[in-house]
Amino acid sequence: MSGSSAVSGAAPCRFAHYFAICGIDTETGLEPDELAALYQWLEADRHGRDPDAAATGENFEQSPLKRTFKSKVLARYPENVEWNPFDQDAVNMLCMPKGLSFRTQADQRDPQFHSFIITKEDGSRTYGFVHTFYEEVTSPQICSAMQTLYQMHNAEHASNNPPSSSSSSSSSSMDSLASSLDEADSPTSSSTLSSSRRVGGYDSTRDTLYVSKALCLITPMPFMHACRRFLSQLHRAVTAATAPPLPLESYVHNILYEVPLPAPGRSLKFHGVYEPIVCQRPGLGELPLADFPLAEAFSLLGVENLVQVFTCTLLEMQILLYSQDYQRLMTVAEGITTLLFPFQWQHVYVPILPASLLHFLDAPVPYLMGLQSKEGADRSKLELPQEANLCFVDIDNHYIELPEDFPHFPNKTEFIQELSEVLLSYGISANTGAPPRTRTSPGSTPGSTPSTPGRERKTVALRQLEDDGRNGNLAGEELAVLELLQGNATLERLQALTKRTGVTVARVDALRAGVKAQSTDGQGERTAAEEEELKNAKLNVQLREVFASRFTTMFADYEAFVIQSAPDLESWLTNREQMHNFDKASFLSDQPEPYLPFLSHFIETQMFATFIDNKIMSQWEEKELQLRVFDARIDKARLYNVRAPSLRSSSYQRCSILKESAQTIEQRLMKIDHTAIHPHLLDMKIGQGRYEQGYFPKLQADVLNTGPTNNKWSHRTATTQRRKDRHRQQTEHLNLDNDLKEKYMQEARSLGKNLRQPKLSDLSPAVIAQTNWKFVEGLLKECRMKTKRMLVEKMGREAVELGHGEANITGLEENTLIASLCDLLERIWSHGLQVKQGKSALWSHLLHHQAREEKLEQQQAESPVSHVPERRKSDCSIAMPSLRVSLIQDMRHIQSMSEIKTDVGRARAWIRLSLEKKVLSQHLKQLLSGQALTKKLYKRYAFLRCEEEKEQFLFHLLSLNAVDYFCFTSVFTTIMIPYRVVIIPIKKLSNAMTTSNPWVCVSGELGDSGIMQIPKNVLEMTFDCQNLGKLTTVQLGHDNAGLLAKWLVDCVMVRNEITGHTYRFPCGRWLGKGVDDGSLERVLIGELVVPCGDEDSGRSCRTPPLQRSPSQTRRISITSLSGRGYKPTSAQIQEAIGEAVNNIVKHFHKPEKERGSLTVLLCGESSLVAALEQFFHHGFKSARLFQKTVFVWDFVEKAVAYMESADQMGDLQETAEGMTCQSLCHYVNAINSTPRNIGKDGKFQLLVCLGARDRLLPQWLPLLVECPVILRMYEDTALLRDRTTVNALIGVLETLHDFPITLEASLVKGIDL
Repeated sequence: MSGSSAVSGAAPCRFAHYFAICGIDTETGLEPDELAALYQWLEADRHGRDPDAAATGENFEQSPLKRTFKSKVLARYPENVEWNPFDQDAVNMLCMPKGLSFRTQADQRDPQFHSFIITKEDGSRTYGFVHTFYEEVTSPQICSAMQTLYQMHNAEHASNNPPSSSSSSSSSSMDSLASSLDEADSPTSSSTLSSSRRVGGYDSTRDTLYVSKALCLITPMPFMHACRRFLSQLHRAVTAATAPPLPLESYVHNILYEVPLPAPGRSLKFHGVYEPIVCQRPGLGELPLADFPLAEAFSLLGVENLVQVFTCTLLEMQILLYSQDYQRLMTVAEGITTLLFPFQWQHVYVPILPASLLHFLDAPVPYLMGLQSKEGADRSKLELPQEANLCFVDIDNHYIELPEDFPHFPNKTEFIQELSEVLLSYGISANTGAPPRTRTSPGSTPGSTPSTPGRERKTVALRQLEDDGRNGNLAGEELAVLELLQGNATLERLQALTKRTGVTVARVDALRAGVKAQSTDGQGERTAAEEEELKNAKLNVQLREVFASRFTTMFADYEAFVIQSAPDLESWLTNREQMHNFDKASFLSDQPEPYLPFLSHFIETQMFATFIDNKIMSQWEEKELQLRVFDARIDKARLYNVRAPSLRSSSYQRCSILKESAQTIEQRLMKIDHTAIHPHLLDMKIGQGRYEQGYFPKLQADVLNTGPTNNKWSHRTATTQRRKDRHRQQTEHLNLDNDLKEKYMQEARSLGKNLRQPKLSDLSPAVIAQTNWKFVEGLLKECRMKTKRMLVEKMGREAVELGHGEANITGLEENTLIASLCDLLERIWSHGLQVKQGKSALWSHLLHHQAREEKLEQQQAESPVSHVPERRKSDCSIAMPSLRVSLIQDMRHIQSMSEIKTDVGRARAWIRLSLEKKVLSQHLKQLLSGQALTKKLYKRYAFLRCEEEKEQFLFHLLSLNAVDYFCFTSVFTTIMIPYRVVIIPIKKLSNAMTTSNPWVCVSGELGDSGIMQIPKNVLEMTFDCQNLGKLTTVQLGHDNAGLLAKWLVDCVMVRNEITGHTYRFPCGRWLGKGVDDGSLERVLIGELVVPCGDEDSGRSCRTPPLQRSPSQTRRISITSLSGRGYKPTSAQIQEAIGEAVNNIVKHFHKPEKERGSLTVLLCGESSLVAALEQFFHHGFKSARLFQKTVFVWDFVEKAVAYMESADQMGDLQETAEGMTCQSLCHYVNAINSTPRNIGKDGKFQLLVCLGARDRLLPQWLPLLVECPVILRMYEDTALLRDRTTVNALIGVLETLHDFPITLEASLVKGIDL
């Protein structure tokens, strides 16, 4: 009992928790791997074949040596460790992911090394290190079973040779198998046997059978190099010609119970069977331990590829690694996740996915998984459930497939440059060279590398030792000795030297072993390994420092944006979901422009949210380790450089601590802080565990299941543990019941996190169903959060348009949110897919639906039904025919866009279009209403077949109809769009038709359509044109030909036929000579028509938006029809001018992407022109002399004529006033001499716009006021004759001088200044 209690006290500090052996169980014999069979069954089911046929038939196809058989954990020591229970199924599955494999003496039988990781529910990790080797099978039963299987296999082949029956079903193959067994002695079958022998068959009389066996160490920390060397020495002890110095139990007992974990910042030496092994652990302020060689990950993928995969990981996409070699999968996965510091991967993490868990690739969540590729397998045959958001990494072929359009990592080029330089300084080429082959134990394959490279490497190492001044602990005399030693074999002096200097590792060791190599055989590579290890450790830390320093600069000020809103931990945990923890908008507005695409995506991820949660929780409890290190770095950086001035600079800052970080590691490894107890004889029964070369003995469990009782550090740790516990209880700051607090903590921490790792053991259909249920709930929750976030972002904007509001980067943020919605929909649509078609599951479903609908349409075409009546009906109303909401039509629009090349792109475009048209929920509802199709495409457990969740999901999407998106129009700016134009005349007062030839030109934010002739007597036309963006103006005119050349137009309607956005351009004026102001063309200003909340959300009604209605009574000119009799008071006029100028000022204070149209503010409703027109009309004597209306423009012309004559008289000298006077005359004459037929009001509008643009309006006003013409044309009470009012107006107009006013081309066309 005392023994086990010691074990429990000490174990958190033990280097290794378990030593396990996996292999074949001779008691149960050969069992086919059920999990592999289950997997084949699932696969067959997925492809729609008969699963039972697959399960039996397929196994005979494969030669027995290639099949998978069940492995078993044969032994484990100790039986159990209480804080880390042994998970037998998981260990067995990950030690031998493919089950047992058999070989004969003819096959290659090199030992292999790989590692694995087990992630627990709470996110904690345990590491496993596995050395797999082949051991001769001694059990005659197993040999004869294999022989029988071979005979069955050959018989099956013989009977299946005729191609016709090759795909026979299970029953017939079983019959043929039985019959062929009967004739096993016939000449034909023996000939097939001989042919199979050539292919590598097995014959017990002639061949030796070998089976795989795995030695496994399970440790709390990833000391990969140390474990690898320990296991390979253990294996060497078994294969060596002479017995090891001590029984194997001594070494296993030593590593399990007598080797402690190194303390933080210290190094530790312990002893393997033959050589000492050294490992070191980073200090508290350093980057956490990571022992997997990053150099290998970089050389396997190449720097640029690795940075891309790293970016995908940061953005929480699905990452699938693919390689034949388990260790490569692990190296790349661990490499990438260590580089995330200070962030941590929060989702499914399975670097080695056992074959039986392949259905897990179906998971509709972000994951990082590794999949073993079969030898010679073709990537194109790999069926992946979803690829829309997948980053596929083919490690062996050094290539990656990236998801479409994801943002680049900030300063990517300089970043790659810096990483390449670090790699080059260690002699690793930055481009992908041929990857280093993963060799297992250094001593296992003697002579596999020639000795010259090793020797060269040592010379280089020594030269570096000399030049670099890295020889802090070597005096000059010893360096000389080293040089001396380099060529000749004086082993004793070398050993004496090492003893004297206390240097035991790396280069000296390398030399010592290099010399040893000449005297003893096959150990020459021993040293290169240690040197390699030091090099790896230094390179690892330098590469990681480069990554860490990027985050330190990018998030240097993150603390300023953390929102600490809760008074205590309990209230924070209970309201965690509703709270905003980070001011995203302000943070982004502080970042340099080039970083925004990446950062706006990244701050939406779960890993960033968890990082911020940890930061907030650190007020009440101990800081999480990575956060502590990161915060310390930021503080240090602040001490050294005040970042304030360079705040928004995107210039690249290189990592400045590369040298120190490498030196720290080197010094630790050179100067060993702690040496563990040597392995020693144990109190064992004599004669057991006898040495037999080539076989791993059965170890004595009784000595290995309990540790020593008198271990000094076991007691030390037990007491410190107790002290910690006491301290924790005293500082229990929450008067919450402990269990309750724990529950809250777990819930808060697991927010949004899904399964970290699938259960590796029990794979019953029930477990699969439960897992899928968790996914369904997770997807629904994610949908709720995303739609809510999109609504808040959109609606919050109006509220925050003061100062430093969220408005600052909403364009960007909106794009990010829409992209993440697209990704969510793709994941929902690929959950539980039966058969995968194309890369986008959503688009594939849409295509199925389209095919079905088109078939129905054809059938209906035979029985004619048309929409003509509906159109007739709407023609007689004033608006244009309504646009039918059609899912298929929207798809056709997307399909006709040649700019989009991929299915994923089409699905995204379709989602954007549906959002803009406010029919996303409606379309998806229609798509999912085809029950038969959904059943055909999806398995029972799929999200889309969970009725209740599906309804809720559609409801969440419906809420997005509350806001306006232009996410399609603004993104696809180069596509061709059909527009429909309808001209609505006022029929009561004019001819509906005109004899002249009308024309129209439509302009938008992205360009204009050019002048288009309207066919005579037709008031409706459609035209195709490159996307004009949001529409702003329509120019409408005619050529005044024929008798009926006068035309009274109420308004022009223009509709984008793809998005359905309809704009109304009010006119209410005549076009014609000698009527109204004599205008033959007008520039009309548009407003978007808001569809009314009809049942059918696609049908638009033509009522103007509510908030605009009061101003609707006043059309653009006082002289227009509707304007007659409307006389605003002087106070109203002044208010209108102030309002108009204010709106223009506000316009320029918005970020560029959200400004909207300036033309509307200058010329539209309640615009500057309209307000000034009212001002000039106040007290204007527009009495009809001889039925002729007088216009404001007439006053301007008379004033100019007066000035010009005064100028000729020489009254105006070259004064400032004279210059202004000339400018006014010049502008008015230019407007009058334009080839365009604009009327007098149009000319006045033009003068105001040009004056505002060129900042001349305030200078022109006094000239007009002082001109004597004013006395004739204005009454005494007119505002224009009131000096104080005019001066106030000048003051107001001068505020526009701060802004660069640009005029739309449609306004100033044909004006030559």
